[in-house]
Amino acid sequence: MNRLTGNMPRPWDSYRVTLATAVALLPAVAVFIARHFPAIVAPMLLALGLGLAWPLLFAWLRRKPLRWDGLLTATVFVLLLPAGVPLWHLALALSFGLVFGDLIFGDRGRSFLNPATVGLAFLLFSFPGLGTEPSGLTVTLAAAVGGAILLGLGLLSWRVATAFTIGIAGPLLMLGGIEGLEAMTSASLVLGLVFLVGDPVAGASTNAGRWVHGGLAGGLVVLLGSAGDSAGSLPSVVFAALLASILAPLIDQVVIFFNVRRRARRQSNV
Repeated sequence: MNRLTGNMPRPWDSYRVTLATAVALLPAVAVFIARHFPAIVAPMLLALGLGLAWPLLFAWLRRKPLRWDGLLTATVFVLLLPAGVPLWHLALALSFGLVFGDLIFGDRGRSFLNPATVGLAFLLFSFPGLGTEPSGLTVTLAAAVGGAILLGLGLLSWRVATAFTIGIAGPLLMLGGIEGLEAMTSASLVLGLVFLVGDPVAGASTNAGRWVHGGLAGGLVVLLGSAGDSAGSLPSVVFAALLASILAPLIDQVVIFFNVRRRARRQSNV
């Protein structure tokens, strides 16, 4: 089953999901271009070119219609890209994410990873010590607007978003009090929630699993942040999203196992 549309109402085919996600990305893209023009032009054009070229190649090899999800992956990748990254680093990392995080599995929705997460993790792991990450309250607000759009459309699970927020806010309050919650205004954190952790392909499919997945990702952000730069930093968000998505299928299997056992007990008591 395609994980992108398997749990959504029938009218939500993959093309409409892609279009809705593109609309949700527009506020963040507009603010990002306004803040970083003209430096953002070359990375964005290169990323969009790769986001089109790799899917086009795989579509040709498989004799299937071209899909446009790669353009969204490229856009999210650039929005979270640290400043000053050489273009060849961008090309290598994004290509790795597109191919090994998505295209080798088949159509979008058949993998269990978010390709932008895979590409960013590859970049941060392979080339440590990169420049600054996206910042600014305007970027954070624009990402939040995109998240609200996806929540309203049902494409971002409110369970994942709520559990993620609780998973971060609880430990931050215990570690640093009210001041510690400043990390939750990070642009990387909000973008990561909306477009990485909240990606239905990379998350749990069961309702209970979504609570666990979101809470796990939020807790990992704080844990990884305390061991590195800070909670809400790009590495903590990316690697938390990656680890949580790897565990999402196992979380669903555990939830299904206990659901089956509970129903079996009910039937045996009838």
